[in-house]
Amino acid sequence: MKIAANLSMLFTEVPLIERIGAAAQAGFEAVEIQFPYELPAGELKAALEQAVLPLLLINLPAADLLQGGPGLAAVPSRQDEFDAALRQVYAYAAVVNPLFVNVLPGRLAEGLDRDTALATLVANLRKAVDTLHPLGIQVLAEAINPIDMPGFLINTPEHLDELVRAVDRPNFAAQFDLYHMARQGLDVAAGIRLLAGRIGHVQFADSPGRGEPGSGATDFPPLLDALDASGYAGWLAAEYRPGKPTGESLGWLPTFKAR
Repeated sequence: MKIAANLSMLFTEVPLIERIGAAAQAGFEAVEIQFPYELPAGELKAALEQAVLPLLLINLPAADLLQGGPGLAAVPSRQDEFDAALRQVYAYAAVVNPLFVNVLPGRLAEGLDRDTALATLVANLRKAVDTLHPLGIQVLAEAINPIDMPGFLINTPEHLDELVRAVDRPNFAAQFDLYHMARQGLDVAAGIRLLAGRIGHVQFADSPGRGEPGSGATDFPPLLDALDASGYAGWLAAEYRPGKPTGESLGWLPTFKAR
């Protein structure tokens, strides 16, 4: 399997620009960054080229989502902000050339009913697909567990299934995070089967602590088997919080890469 490092969570012992080289030296084959916008796009591109690593994924800017707000993608009153974020990610992605742009659905905004929020989200995801298609970028959306992020609009494989069907665009797919599914006590393998053929990207961490594989209760081999059986042939991105310096947390990496 092809293994990538999420540099927003791994190698945080060093500045972001230095994490690219650290990931390459550790044996990762690609990197992703949640919100890379603190780095000029040209600087990031040069570092990626020097390390000979592809950039898998960046997120569309999400405004106040990580500070407890609703974000942008499912809030009708924030349409202008969403459109500005889409222009920003287009300009950045045109330089750094990620495979994917992840659009976070966000929280259900206060006073807004779920149906209206979902309709807004679907329309914005279609807009993102149409905007980024000329760059050859696939748009993703992910489910996040409501324990870590209360009020998040999309939580389960069933929610993702409904969303992918509603968006109905060939260049849109589900981002499936093994941690967020396991954290809710869901049948993760069943979720993979439900979304077979419509998973564009996979992320992982152990549950419940969101640490490295082996630090929690997640049994990874059956889940990797389920991904294989589903026909998934894409990347697995390590998006965990190391319980020790990142380099000392990578005991799982040879086994994952050997599959």
